[in-house]
Amino acid sequence: MADEDLATLGPAAEPLIPAAPPARDTGAVRPDAVPERVPESGPAARWLTGIVIAGLVLAALNLRPAITSLGALLKEVRDGLGMSGTVAGLLTSVPALCFAVFGFAAPRLARRWGPGAIVCAGMAAIAVGVVVRPFAGGTPGFLAGSALALAGIAVSNVLLPVVIKTWFPDRVGSMTGLYSMALALGTSLAAALTVPMTAALGGSWRTGLAVWALLAALAVLPWLVVLRRRPAGVAPGSGRPGAGEPPIRITSSPTAWALAVFFGLQATAAYITMGWMPQIFRDAGVSAGTAGVLLAVTMAMGVPLSFVLPRLASRMRHQGPLVVALGVCGLAGYTGLWLAPAAGAWGWALLMGISNCAFPLALTMIGMRSATPAGVVKLSAFAQSVGYLISIPGPLLVGTLYQHSGGWGLPIALMVGLMVPQIAVGVLAGRNRRIEDER
Repeated sequence: MADEDLATLGPAAEPLIPAAPPARDTGAVRPDAVPERVPESGPAARWLTGIVIAGLVLAALNLRPAITSLGALLKEVRDGLGMSGTVAGLLTSVPALCFAVFGFAAPRLARRWGPGAIVCAGMAAIAVGVVVRPFAGGTPGFLAGSALALAGIAVSNVLLPVVIKTWFPDRVGSMTGLYSMALALGTSLAAALTVPMTAALGGSWRTGLAVWALLAALAVLPWLVVLRRRPAGVAPGSGRPGAGEPPIRITSSPTAWALAVFFGLQATAAYITMGWMPQIFRDAGVSAGTAGVLLAVTMAMGVPLSFVLPRLASRMRHQGPLVVALGVCGLAGYTGLWLAPAAGAWGWALLMGISNCAFPLALTMIGMRSATPAGVVKLSAFAQSVGYLISIPGPLLVGTLYQHSGGWGLPIALMVGLMVPQIAVGVLAGRNRRIEDER
């Protein structure tokens, strides 16, 4: 992926306020300078900034419901479409595949049309995909609709942090926290509300899945307002290494590979949890509604921990102890699912929720493992795209093992087995070093 594809933000994401305080003119151009424009102020500027915040929150709310709502109704979907366990496992692997493929494509799309335009299109794709897939007829149509929705999620997932960096350069931490909280809230709400809403709307799983398109359609509106204003005269920053600095060969960095594998294994655990945890509880005798609430509890743990973990990690020279702590919680939760899934359901849901918060920790470590903005962009693109590719087989293997073994012993053993290397590579990724030192 070319550096210039990653660096140019495009007009649709430009802020109304200066990206940074004016620096003393020394005649030199900073290589990591962000785009500059004529500052504007007043009620109109504040109003549009508020629209952007609303757009960020609504977009983040839509980044997981298409996945977790399906997890809550997976049994009904399988029965209604006649899916085998293997095909259902493939369905739970589609998010990771779309995230990997469109994660590579998102910077190029943003360069052409701007992040704001792509996020707006992403929300529209989510709305169309979610409303079409239950009524497309048969498994192929359902998979195609899911892929469309997940493509919208993928590009938005990659580009929303870029919008935050551009519009709120002096509030990246707080706005990223707001974004993370909204993402976790959308995840847990879809898990908790899908089953009761399905019952309230007549009991059809098709309606229960399609209703989430309304939230995505609502998220399109603020981005349409943002796109109406296309500022002129914006000079994009280069985002390239400074003069005299050798280029970063990201594929030669042991730290980059450790981060990519860690990201991939934590994503594997997250998508197995979102796709299969309600089924594990239901097979143990837990009701469908309670199973959905248990998944919501697991996902809701990300709301407070998304604030706590990044701040704690940024104060530590080595993030390995946090990796180990989260991994131990995951091992305990999986062991409980194996031994007493129904009796200790609430405790296992809490432990797995804590373990799944390796995601914000991974994002934090990505930001800490490079000394330059250009390095962070390259590291983030590499770690997330390669990581999502790594995560693809996990949910599929779980579905296959479940179908052929007739129980959850082997699938849970796989989850435990994957947690061990996740801890190991996470400790390596957490070492206090930079990819620039590994040129």
